[in-house]
Amino acid sequence: MEKLLWSIALPGFGQLLNRQYLKGILLIALELLVNVQANFNEVILLSFFGETQEAVQQANYGWLMFYPCLYVYGNLKIDHYVH
Repeated sequence: MEKLLWSIALPGFGQLLNRQYLKGILLIALELLVNVQANFNEVILLSFFGETQEAVQQANYGWLMFYPCLYVYGNLKIDHYVH
């Protein structure tokens, strides 16, 4: 269960705990790449301050669409090894 919770926090951490180092490092690197390229942190920060129009303009949706795929893939794969 701990591995699943770590994987929910950041895709790749659960894989590292399962000693799947290559997959874990790859997922973390891809998550960081998508995060930076999509301006995800800036979009979140702007939305917290109520600047929703600015957040929509700052988002790079081409990159942002990869984030759910990485998140779901990382959590589904760790769920397979937890059970």
